This record gives sequence, C-alpha cells and structure tokens, in this order.
Amino acid sequence: QVQLVESGGGLVQAGDSLRLSCAASGLGFSSYRMGWFRQAPGKERDFVAAISGSGSYTDSADSVKGRFTISRDNAKKTVYLQMNSLKPEDTAVYYCAARVGSMSRDPDEYRYWGQGTQVTVSS
Repeated sequence: QVQLVESGGGLVQAGDSLRLSCAASGLGFSSYRMGWFRQAPGKERDFVAAISGSGSYTDSADSVKGRFTISRDNAKKTVYLQMNSLKPEDTAVYYCAARVGSMSRDPDEYRYWGQGTQVTVSS
C-alpha cells in the first residue's frame, strides 16, 4: 500500500521559512517523479515544484522560483520543499504527489497523493 505523509506545515509570519517533508512508503521511490502542489480555499490545486527520480532535474512555478527549493533523499524515501521568504499568498494546503514517467505540472497526471499539510503565512 502506497503512502505519502507530509509534515512540517504551520503558522509563520511573512518572511519566515519552513521546510516541508513528504515520507513515502510502499513504492519504489527512486522510480517516481515527485511533485508539490498547493490549494488555497476556493481555488484549484496549483503546481509548486517537481523533481526527477534521481533528483538531478527540478522544475518550479514562477510564483515560487528563487524562494522555494525541492529536493529528495532516495535513501530516506523523502522529498522536501524548502520555503523561504514566505508571503501571505503562499497560504494553502500543500500536497506531495508521485507519478511514474516524466516530470509534470499537471496534477491529474499524478497517481499517488498525500493528505496535505497546512501552511499559513500571516502578514
């Protein structure tokens, strides 16, 4: 049974940093491309960042480029999202997801999802 479990969310002030983690089990982790998405109340689920199976390639949304960094540790079966210079508009539930195949920004192309972790940034 595949499980993705996010952690690290919380309430922070604008300008602060957080690191989200997503621990995977039940899948050949290094074979999966991993992505982070976020969903604010009343909005669609948006792409944040993605990383290749080896970790050599990454992609990130323009809105977070230069502030957020995605990385992974295949030995620990964990993917991370380092979030710096947080803004109130980053407030959302953050989800990690896994897919086989190339990296993608389309949430519909991801097969497995975590339960999400709330990030709230106050101004």
